[in-house]
Amino acid sequence: MDVLVFGAGSLGSLVGGLLARNHDVTLVGRDPHVEAVRTDGLRVSGVETFETRPAATTDGTGANADLAVVTVKAYDTAAAARALATGDVGAVCSLQNGMGNEDVLADHLDAPVLAGATTLGARSSDPGHVEWLGRGRVTVGPWRPADDAATAERVVEAFAAAGLDADATTDARGLLWEKLAINAAINPVTALARVENGAVAEPPLSGLAKSAAAEVARVASADGASLSAGDAREAVETVARATARNRSSMHGDVARGRRTEIDAINGYVVDRAGNLDCSVPVNRGLAALVRGWEVGAGVRDGE
Repeated sequence: MDVLVFGAGSLGSLVGGLLARNHDVTLVGRDPHVEAVRTDGLRVSGVETFETRPAATTDGTGANADLAVVTVKAYDTAAAARALATGDVGAVCSLQNGMGNEDVLADHLDAPVLAGATTLGARSSDPGHVEWLGRGRVTVGPWRPADDAATAERVVEAFAAAGLDADATTDARGLLWEKLAINAAINPVTALARVENGAVAEPPLSGLAKSAAAEVARVASADGASLSAGDAREAVETVARATARNRSSMHGDVARGRRTEIDAINGYVVDRAGNLDCSVPVNRGLAALVRGWEVGAGVRDGE
């Protein structure tokens, strides 16, 4: 299968590197990482250590692929979708944080859209090198009724052929709400406390993280999804322990002084809760704190 990984950060590079063991893969990312992969290949270390040589480019326009795996930040989804629309992709699968990415992709692309979630643990190291910190799994499902389940099954087969633990679901929205609960609990808490994921499974942070997840479950239920507070809390603990050594993407953004995905994660929860008359004080507080840090760091305009 020809696979385009659009967004070769830590997760995108790991997914691309794993897929490149059995498929023709092109990474779309930024220099100096892309240049390092072009010159010396991609090195993966950690759970397994290996080297592979996917193609790599900083320009994702005009690309042809059987599958595009999108791993860019949520605020870059529209730009990625516009670039993908200049080429020809057979299907597109989002493995991104936050809500709303699939709708943006569907608005721009005439191709089946898959929603995906993964618990793979990845961390960028030097250019051309990514650390694999947790084996994890990948779950994908069709986003719209027109996006038939057969496409999801083919993508699962492609992931499985590369040695990844992968499965398909027919409840993509339920999948994304559970992923949102996990991200809303782990990302801002680890970013604000400057700790690895495992810390949110233990006091003093576990109560805060699980409260954030329970609020997401409340909003999800009001929105018609099947997600209980207990299941949300359990999912957070499971993922936090499975990726204990991983540094969340939001933690990485804060450490590097970059814009975060808070709007598509806790910010989305707050906005949706307002429409559904739900109270989400923990998510509201976490969103305000991270946005306040962004303003102070100069990566966000004051609001």
